[in-house]
Amino acid sequence: MSYGSISKEAHECMAIAMNRINAKSNTGEGGEERERFKLDANGDNRCSKIKQVASGRFGVTIEYLTNAVEIQIKMAQGAKPGEGGQLPGAKVFPWIAKARHSTPGVSLISPPPHHDIYSIEDLAQLIYDLKNANRNARISVKLVSEAGVGTIASGVVKAGANTILISGYDGGTGASPRTSINNAGTPWEIGLSETHQTLVMNNLRDRIRLETDGKLLTGKDLAVAICLGAEEFGFATGPLIAMGCIMMRVCNLNTCPVGVATQDEKLRAKFKGKPEYVINFMYFIAQNLREYMAKLGFKTIDEMVGHTELIKVKKEFKDRIDATKILYNPKVVNRTDNKFKEYKYHNLETTLDYRVLLPLCQEAIYQQKPKTMDLEISNVNRSFGTILSNEITKIYGQDGLKEDTIKIHATGNAGNSFGAFLTRGVTLDVTGDANDYLGKGLCGGKIIIKPSKKATFDYATNKICGNVALYGATSGECYLEGIAGERFLVRNSGANVVSLGCGQHGCEYMTGGTALILGDIGRNFAAGMSGGVAYVYGRHNITNVNLELVSILDLDDEDIAVVKNLLKKHISYTDSKIANKILSDFNESNFFKVLPNDYAKIMSLIKDFEKANSKDPLMDAFTKAMEVK
Repeated sequence: MSYGSISKEAHECMAIAMNRINAKSNTGEGGEERERFKLDANGDNRCSKIKQVASGRFGVTIEYLTNAVEIQIKMAQGAKPGEGGQLPGAKVFPWIAKARHSTPGVSLISPPPHHDIYSIEDLAQLIYDLKNANRNARISVKLVSEAGVGTIASGVVKAGANTILISGYDGGTGASPRTSINNAGTPWEIGLSETHQTLVMNNLRDRIRLETDGKLLTGKDLAVAICLGAEEFGFATGPLIAMGCIMMRVCNLNTCPVGVATQDEKLRAKFKGKPEYVINFMYFIAQNLREYMAKLGFKTIDEMVGHTELIKVKKEFKDRIDATKILYNPKVVNRTDNKFKEYKYHNLETTLDYRVLLPLCQEAIYQQKPKTMDLEISNVNRSFGTILSNEITKIYGQDGLKEDTIKIHATGNAGNSFGAFLTRGVTLDVTGDANDYLGKGLCGGKIIIKPSKKATFDYATNKICGNVALYGATSGECYLEGIAGERFLVRNSGANVVSLGCGQHGCEYMTGGTALILGDIGRNFAAGMSGGVAYVYGRHNITNVNLELVSILDLDDEDIAVVKNLLKKHISYTDSKIANKILSDFNESNFFKVLPNDYAKIMSLIKDFEKANSKDPLMDAFTKAMEVK
């Protein structure tokens, strides 16, 4: 249940309840408020142990990941497989926008796919990134129950995940479009059975935990799930009802009459749920399961996993239902191969971060003493700087260190996800080039990529980094003396970036931050862009802009100051001849500004309320914008 889909009170009630009984609540894809990372005065913990990483990457910062016990990659949702999501502007209240690093009142779009996952190898890279971001967290992958999910699950195991969640079609339907519900996935029983059987037959079952969800409501549901191969279980509908949900199915309209799935303050006041209600529900489920286990003669769940012979089809259905394939039990030499038994590690002690950066940066991390170093890198050095950022975040949170406390001058070819989730105070200055996913989830750090001074090629016509650079960046800076690949700055929500050009789909789904492009842009620029600002050099580029959500504007005095400041920074970091010439012969008419329409309206309202000395300009602007709509 994402933070934004249900109310703040309901979300926190669920987290407190799960933490009290040593279970795990899930943030959903909406991020989580920083205040929840600390214990309450009475000892309650409102921090969700499972932090979800979905296609929108909302709120996915290094601090968010550092505070996880489990990190879940949401590939799809049972109620709407193959689709993304959308949070209407009317539900993006200021506190939701803060958690998601977006703008109040502006609709948020989650892309259908993760733009850094187009193969199992890409998934393996994201799992590796997240493992670097939090070495103690389990990595879970959420899949939908559908035909062929067993084959996909096999790839997920080989990609290094610790848990696979098989999500059934009957869960999470409250906020899904009606067209999605009617074309959803399959029951969790079918997908779970196929996954368990496939993993057993390929000698992979002992390497992974299997979880399932999709309207599990009774101990009998859990008993059946265990026999089909599950070891862990997810609940949403049951606990929501325990908190007061009456299943009106208007979650997307912000009109929930019992305050469960709404951000409206008047409706939220009607929320009557308590952690104790959820805890009672979970205890009843556990007691009910224990009764079934006792009848079947099992003391532990591990003993019971995979015993499909215990499930029988009722007599009245035998002629109409053939459950042979669902209840098939692969023959194995050793029954322990039917369940998880071994935790797989990722050999993170071999990384440059672990072997070199951490030992050399001890004084910088613990005493905040400046540190500068020179390193040679190659494309095998993936997720460089991520473990270092995690260690800094453990101490200082998202505030990190002072700017340039740790400066790393690297020479060579930067590997995939170079600078992923890089925190404040760390600067990566590369002479060379970079592969895909540069600066993924950038969190306040600074990345500079420039060619060698000995290079003879034309910087303005050559790629300096791969595809999907700065995906999900929330803050920080990046200066690229060359062209970025496709899907540059997808879902950027706060980083300030300069490049000499970019491929197709630049600034896609962007919600914040500033982009300055000093050359050609590919087609479909700014598709789904709902926030932030992009400045592009060269009026001929206008034909490549997707104008569905944005407008093309000339630069005003404030824009000119921003562009000149970014040009000066780019020159100081990269010694760019191209940027130097543009600044020397500066002519604002050569630039155009790409500004999202709804974002422009809400930002104008915020400025008006700030000038009027409003006590809460964000909330006042949001309220005014919703009145106009």
